[in-house]
Amino acid sequence: MGAAAAACPVVYPPGPRRTARDIAVMTRRNLRHTVRLPGVLLLSLVMPVVFVLMFSSVFGGAVAQALPPAAAGKYVNWLVPGLLAQFALFGGAGTAAGLADDLDKGSIDRFRSLPMARVAVLAGRTLSDLVRSALTLTLMVVVGFAIGFRWQTDPLGLLAGIGVALVFGYAWSWVMAVVGLLVRTAEAVQGAVYIVVFPLGFTSAVFVPTQTMPSWLQPFATHQPVTVTANAVRGLILGPEALPKGDTVAGQV
Repeated sequence: MGAAAAACPVVYPPGPRRTARDIAVMTRRNLRHTVRLPGVLLLSLVMPVVFVLMFSSVFGGAVAQALPPAAAGKYVNWLVPGLLAQFALFGGAGTAAGLADDLDKGSIDRFRSLPMARVAVLAGRTLSDLVRSALTLTLMVVVGFAIGFRWQTDPLGLLAGIGVALVFGYAWSWVMAVVGLLVRTAEAVQGAVYIVVFPLGFTSAVFVPTQTMPSWLQPFATHQPVTVTANAVRGLILGPEALPKGDTVAGQV
């Protein structure tokens, strides 16, 4: 009995400091991995630039008349805050794909064999993707500013709007982490994620006010999470006049 107990010592879970250190290690590991894949990094930075330039040019003239006064008559003022919410949503696809790739290559099994906090794998992945999302959203604002985007509140409102988008994206990345763990292959993740992400992103108030959509689609488009986030970001960046009638910034946040 004593020999068996000695052969199988009790393993206690790591404390908060050890857990925080393990999460930091995994976050750095994932960020280094991203830097070593310049194609992935370039795509994540180029896509928001393309979206800002393309949609501001294609939809600008057609949608400008339907915008609230807070947009100051410029579609780019409406578009950029909405895209902040959409690309925070898109960031979750990277979380799911990264975890599925680690599972496919056996990296997760190797991590499980190490004396590290179990939560570090997931937390490190979501935090590294949060850093990448912050860079993406910052670049989007810079490009938008270059083509005429102007916030209508103050710099703190702009930062708060970006912060709300990042919080939404971080929460969504945990949902996508579960998808990545269940699907387990990067190829299958792409299909599973975009079946969810694209309908949410494009049937929302990101590009046009929901009042301009068909009546059967408006209830879903108005109350789905991307629209709520986009409205909250717009309220902080453009002011409460940008919100649908009867809504408040605090209520959207």
